[in-house]
Amino acid sequence: MPPPADIVKVAIEWPGAFPKLMEIDQKKPLSAIIKEVCEGWNLPSPETYALQNADATNFYITEKNRNNIKNGSILRLTTSAAQMALQLHERIQSTSMDMKLDALKDLANSSRDITFAQEFINLDGISLLTQMVESGTEQYKKLQKIMKPCFGDLLSFTLTAFVELMDHGIVSWDTFSVAFIKKIAGYVCKSAMDTAVLQRSLAILESMVLNSQDLYQKVAKEITIGQLIPHLQGTDQDIQTYTIAVINALFLKAPEEKRQEMAHILAQKQLRSIILSNVIRSNKPINDEMAHQLYVLQVLTFNLLEDRMMTKMDPQDQAQRDIIFELRRIAFDVECESNNSGSIEKRKSMYTRDYKKLGFINHVNPAVDFTQIPPGMLALDNMLYFARQHQDAYIRIVLENSSREDKHECPFGRSSIELTKMLCEILKVGELPSENCHDFHPMFFTHDRSFEEFFCICIQLLNKTWKEMRATSEDFNKVMQVVKEQITRALTVKPNSLDQFKSRLQNLSYTEILKLRQSERMNQEDFQSRPILELREKIQPEIMELIKQQRLNRLCEGTAFRKISSRRRQDKFWYCRLSPNHKVLHYSDLEENPQGEVPYDSLQDKLPVADIKAVVTGKDCPHMKEKGALKQNKEVLELAFSVLYESDEYLNFIAPDKHEYCVWTDGLNALLGKEMTSEFTRSDMDTLLNMEMKLRLLDLENIQIPDVPPPIPKEPSNYDFVYDCN
Repeated sequence: MPPPADIVKVAIEWPGAFPKLMEIDQKKPLSAIIKEVCEGWNLPSPETYALQNADATNFYITEKNRNNIKNGSILRLTTSAAQMALQLHERIQSTSMDMKLDALKDLANSSRDITFAQEFINLDGISLLTQMVESGTEQYKKLQKIMKPCFGDLLSFTLTAFVELMDHGIVSWDTFSVAFIKKIAGYVCKSAMDTAVLQRSLAILESMVLNSQDLYQKVAKEITIGQLIPHLQGTDQDIQTYTIAVINALFLKAPEEKRQEMAHILAQKQLRSIILSNVIRSNKPINDEMAHQLYVLQVLTFNLLEDRMMTKMDPQDQAQRDIIFELRRIAFDVECESNNSGSIEKRKSMYTRDYKKLGFINHVNPAVDFTQIPPGMLALDNMLYFARQHQDAYIRIVLENSSREDKHECPFGRSSIELTKMLCEILKVGELPSENCHDFHPMFFTHDRSFEEFFCICIQLLNKTWKEMRATSEDFNKVMQVVKEQITRALTVKPNSLDQFKSRLQNLSYTEILKLRQSERMNQEDFQSRPILELREKIQPEIMELIKQQRLNRLCEGTAFRKISSRRRQDKFWYCRLSPNHKVLHYSDLEENPQGEVPYDSLQDKLPVADIKAVVTGKDCPHMKEKGALKQNKEVLELAFSVLYESDEYLNFIAPDKHEYCVWTDGLNALLGKEMTSEFTRSDMDTLLNMEMKLRLLDLENIQIPDVPPPIPKEPSNYDFVYDCN
């Protein structure tokens, strides 16, 4: 007979004694179990003891997490969290350097546990650590000269403990003094500083800036971009990552009026070229965290274009009108010089003719074309950059199109405006960076005016594609769709330079795009006849059942989910999978992201599917309603879902990516007998349905399928050919 579900068999260690094998009744209070263990070893005052995991984490067992204890676990009887916090609080104030160093090391390790952290913070431990950083380090200046490594360790463990304690979100960041900020900034600004101290200091500055607008202003006064740049020129990728994270945080929190000024400083300090040579083109592979920070920097840099993108042109502003005159002058320079004289009417007529050749919609007053937002003035900026920096290509495009028939010309003005708008959509200009994205493009770090250069390549592509398609003015939108496909396909291979991007586009001609389209999807026009539509409807339920089974099979394999954490670099995980009979969800916390499947017997918590009341997503999830839940990041909202059960109980999920989100929400809805509505289900349905249709209609290939059934032939004159069964 199997043991009761509430009984867990464990081994409990105590220094100097043999481990005690015992059964823990999960229904009994934890204090009663500890008292029983203490009595077995004749230990007085059981209230001063606690149980903790005897593994690398050493986390305390509490009433909240005791259900995570597994059969066969090894636990340790140890000093309670309150007693341990009190002891370490006293030891870190010791006058003995050795005792202080050991105590700070123990504190840094213990602070990862929220149970201990709460007790230490209750003793005003955070204030003690900040005081040690502010003033305590002054006492060890002599020690720093004599025993530099020891000083580095003291400070490193102090800052590590501080970071770990603050990571639990118990204490607000707004409580720290200017003196403390100056100390931390001072460690970052020093040229020769212990690596661990520098890393922790950068992490603290990043958290301060991101979590408090008041602290951002104080940090911005204490540290400059010039002081951060040298840390990017080293070889330690962790230091480089933390440095870019601080720059991103300062960039993100800066008021709008200061962002352009900050961008100018970054350009002066050659941040882009330093990142390109020391990070992107270094011998070390770029890890996920560095890729994320580079992506954030890329997004924030492109977001500087938003102001121009959303600025309408003022047709009465002479300075802005002069830019349009400049475009005309560069394109028709020779004609302008010879036709400067003449009546005003004659010049107006000439201007109107030239503006038509330039491809503006409004020939009389082209300024009106730039009142549409987006792209607003950004389109005019791009056109002027192209005309000045790539003058030969600009003149060739304008003159080439002005010599064509009216309906076959590719309108440069209109094309530039629509292309700028499209590029802003592709690069998501104006949107905040997402939490988990690593999608940075190395080529945008190879030029100081990367967006303008990107435009110059794409406008030449547009003109080339227009000619290949032999397009007319009615085909304008079709050409733009093809160009967008060419650009997005070229970007997916992540070219390392703008030249590589240009080469990739050369291989994506209109003919190649047509081939790719034909290979990726069926020609829909051949599949709209009534018999084909009826066949699709008939086999659709079979395909939906197949998708449902695939989703449930994936749930049975299980997935590791990330827990909400205030800092991304110390992610914690938990695992969930569906039982093979589809009746129970098994789940449990994990110490690290698992490689492969986690067996069912190691997942202690269970949730019967029959108890599930509903599945909610996005803002309806309990963990997304909490104050400041990852600052309601858009990306996290799109990946969040919750399982509600009983009266007010819930299980909160944040999927690792969009695919897993769709798999789990579909699978859970299928378990509840509800419709699977995710975008991946629609995509899978289209793909599988089209494949099945192709297979079933294979023998009908190249045969015209009529829209209506053929007419019934006339009756024969006699029925002599009928076989008489009698």
